[in-house]
Amino acid sequence: MSKDTVITRKDMKEPDKFQVAATQAASWAASRKKHLVIAGGAVVAALVIVAAVSALRAQREQTAGAAASALLAAMGGEVSSVPLPGVPGPFFPTQEAKQRAVIAEADKVIAAHGGTGPALLAELARGDAHYKLGDWDAALASYERYLKDAPADDSFRFGALEGVGLVREAKGDLAGAAQAYERLATEAPKMADLADLERARVLAAAGKASEARALLAGFAEKHKDSLLTPEASERLARLGGKE
Repeated sequence: MSKDTVITRKDMKEPDKFQVAATQAASWAASRKKHLVIAGGAVVAALVIVAAVSALRAQREQTAGAAASALLAAMGGEVSSVPLPGVPGPFFPTQEAKQRAVIAEADKVIAAHGGTGPALLAELARGDAHYKLGDWDAALASYERYLKDAPADDSFRFGALEGVGLVREAKGDLAGAAQAYERLATEAPKMADLADLERARVLAAAGKASEARALLAGFAEKHKDSLLTPEASERLARLGGKE
């Protein structure tokens, strides 16, 4: 059984959800009756439990996804003091009000649906909102929680890894920012060109121009198909290196 899947007392008190899981498990067992009989009673029980938990987890993910709709609406909201023609809204008087709303909705999803995919994305959204508000410590905490819980191949890890770098830099920790961008290049290879460009930038800002030049000098060779190569060349030239 997955360590992330737990049937709580609350789940047991919700007959509709559990009944759906049990029904799906029974259907699964019926379709495999011959194999289950051969397997033996103990194994049958274990397999039925696994099937029930899997069905329940799918149901929980679906419910969490529906609950996240308000969060997505807040994230896509417009900053405007008046409603805009043809725009569904919601509308927020200031950017701060919008980010506060995003945090509030993310809090709801995480509190009610912790351990689900939507809750994981809500954590990332909460980190971004805190960053935009200048709440560095809160942003860093959200990004780190996301990275701890997200699968290694999660397609949004790059956002949290980049967020860690941005927060470290904002806090004046340039060495920490450089390490974060190095980690970004390693854990999200498709973003390695951006990671190296940003790492070179913070290294230069930290007074480590020689390290920055070395990174930029090998950029074109390392990232042959990158659209960021011209920018890397320009930055290298500004640092006194060769284009």
